[in-house]
Amino acid sequence: MIEIAWKWSFDGWIVAAGVLCAVASSLLGCFLLLRRMSLLGDAISHAVLPGLAAAFLISGSRSSIWMFVGAVLVGILTALLSDWIHNRGQVDEGASMGVVFTTLFAAGLLMIVVAADRVDLDPGCVLYGAIEQTPWDRWEIPVPGFGSMQVPRVVAVLSVVTMINALFVGLFFKELKISTFDPALATASGFSATLIHYVLMTLVAITAVASFESVGNILVVAMLIVPPATAYLLTNRLSIMVVLACLIGATSAVVGHLGALHVPTWFGYRSTTTAGMMAVASGVAFALAFLFAPQQGVVPGLVRRQRLRWSILTDDVLTLLYRLDESVNGDQAIPLRTPWKKSQTNAIDWIAETLLTTPTAARMAIRFHRWRGRVESNMRITASDHEDSPELPQLTELGRTEAETIVRSHRLWEQYLVTRFEVEDKRLHQTAHTLEHFTNRDLQDQLDAQTDSPSTDPHGRPIPEAGPN
Repeated sequence: MIEIAWKWSFDGWIVAAGVLCAVASSLLGCFLLLRRMSLLGDAISHAVLPGLAAAFLISGSRSSIWMFVGAVLVGILTALLSDWIHNRGQVDEGASMGVVFTTLFAAGLLMIVVAADRVDLDPGCVLYGAIEQTPWDRWEIPVPGFGSMQVPRVVAVLSVVTMINALFVGLFFKELKISTFDPALATASGFSATLIHYVLMTLVAITAVASFESVGNILVVAMLIVPPATAYLLTNRLSIMVVLACLIGATSAVVGHLGALHVPTWFGYRSTTTAGMMAVASGVAFALAFLFAPQQGVVPGLVRRQRLRWSILTDDVLTLLYRLDESVNGDQAIPLRTPWKKSQTNAIDWIAETLLTTPTAARMAIRFHRWRGRVESNMRITASDHEDSPELPQLTELGRTEAETIVRSHRLWEQYLVTRFEVEDKRLHQTAHTLEHFTNRDLQDQLDAQTDSPSTDPHGRPIPEAGPN
């Protein structure tokens, strides 16, 4: 295994550049995501190529201030043209971005070909940047009281961009929030939603260009989109989303650099590109949130749905046994939806077929009720008119009480739906069956009052009395 030592004087500046790029991008990316304009960052990061190429043609230097100015101007032009085509041409927003950035990107490639023999141009930096070279290009920055210190140019530039973005989001958070969700309300409130929009687009262009040379196209786009998308899965509050996006982006930058240094060594290779690994780290963070986010995650969603299915099944088993008790011991026979079959030698098969579930699930539900004390282990024979039927478990007093609560909800809903909405009979049972599982005691009392406390449901079946609170 190849060992690579960490050096703060070198690796620390690389991580600082990645963190600053991530935070600056995530601050604005949250609003791009909510405005459904996430791909604008990708469009700008591609479309600035003619500005970079023009700067190369003029100055012949990659570090020229003209390169930054030219790229920013083209980036702003990209945002303006995309918005103009979308509004004036009634073209889909995504399509308008695609038209502008592909055209400008192609023009930039042509300019690169023309300029290739005249300037020092590395097309590879367009994709993955040169973040590993960050520590070598330094500026002398005066520090009051401490003389001066050498800071990488990229870190200095990104620090300024990050502070500008943070001030913009902090000072105009309310305006950004209102104009993002309701531009008409923003205009009615006394400020221009259009102005906020174009300032946001300008800052996106500046952020993309400031990050472009050091971290490349891949990381800029990743940090504009992935951390905000990850935070969106974790919270429904905008302020928390912005903070989470910044934290996720910064963490991805740190983990990405560590991964670039150490993960390849596990397989006998040297380190890989840091910018690419930072983007991968942010993608892994999104995948984890997509799978395990408490509210919107796939796994918690599956668990909640499974718990709901289980709760409904166990309720249905209790009410089925209760209705069979009514059929056996009551004055009115309750018709069975699924008749007995001689091939069914035990109660589980019949319960499973009646409730449209599997024998395994029905068996587990019976065991669960037995464990909770709702069903007794001893068995009983059903009504004499079902002589071929198998034996069924007996409800305990606790099981009967809980079953009566559910049956009461069902029959009150049937009475309410008939009384208030005249729901036809063929839809009555299924609708009430859906609602019965989500009806608490307060809602039961309201249904009882709305239907004048009936003693029977529309089918003439008795409605159980309300139990103690």
